[in-house]
Amino acid sequence: MSFIHKYITSKPLWVNILAALGIIIILVLLFFASLSWITGFGKYEKVPAVTGQNALAAQKILEDRGFDVVIQDSVYVDTVAKQSVIRQSPEADATVKHGRTIYLTINRTIPPQVEMPNLAGFSVKSAEMYLQSLGLKMGEISYKPDIARNAVLEQLLNNVPIKPGTRIPIGTVISFVLGSGMGGGEMDVPNIVGMTLEEARNYLTTLSINIGSIVAMGPIRDSASAFVIRQMPDVLTDSIGIDGLRIPNKMRQGQVMDLYIGPTAPVVDTVSNAPKN
Repeated sequence: MSFIHKYITSKPLWVNILAALGIIIILVLLFFASLSWITGFGKYEKVPAVTGQNALAAQKILEDRGFDVVIQDSVYVDTVAKQSVIRQSPEADATVKHGRTIYLTINRTIPPQVEMPNLAGFSVKSAEMYLQSLGLKMGEISYKPDIARNAVLEQLLNNVPIKPGTRIPIGTVISFVLGSGMGGGEMDVPNIVGMTLEEARNYLTTLSINIGSIVAMGPIRDSASAFVIRQMPDVLTDSIGIDGLRIPNKMRQGQVMDLYIGPTAPVVDTVSNAPKN
């Protein structure tokens, strides 16, 4: 250090200033000469296409070409392989600087879940649009007689009714039972008084008659084993025929019957086949 100090102080001031300026100029020239090497200026690469490939394979391809890779987002598409690349940014064949960061969006392994809505009463078109908005799919459509023609009566998952609010994966297939309108022919109103509610359900299903309101008359522990003590419409009308007997009531397939249930079986009048008051 003392040698350098003596050397500098032994020279005129203007010589030292020129020497300092020369050193500064050399350093600036070296900096700009190496700038292109530092920043990769002038070196460009085409981005390879990795969409559709497995995320790990895509990352290796990009890194081998000198790119940085960032998994930016994940979505779920049930028609695409899991953990595959859905989107890339910049897109394939874009010309970018060497070392550029490529952002990838990949397909999730596990689909997200949504709550099953209550679509009963919706038209089939509205129900389908609602399912699509949630990422669900519409499956098979079946019909049964009901006054609400082409309206959703039941929503099914694997042929089993699914309750509103049940959490299911996106992409799940939901089937519908729709109303076909009332049946063409009339039938006598069936007499189900004295049956258990479960027996009445099964019997009315075979006749394509729908159950409307179920009204409990008294304390009931198990509604399925409760007894039907009254039905609406009744088996007989209030009108009297020419034979002096009450005229049978009529109904069609798809119509609704309301039931009144109680804890004990009613006493049935064997003559009129109606419950005694």
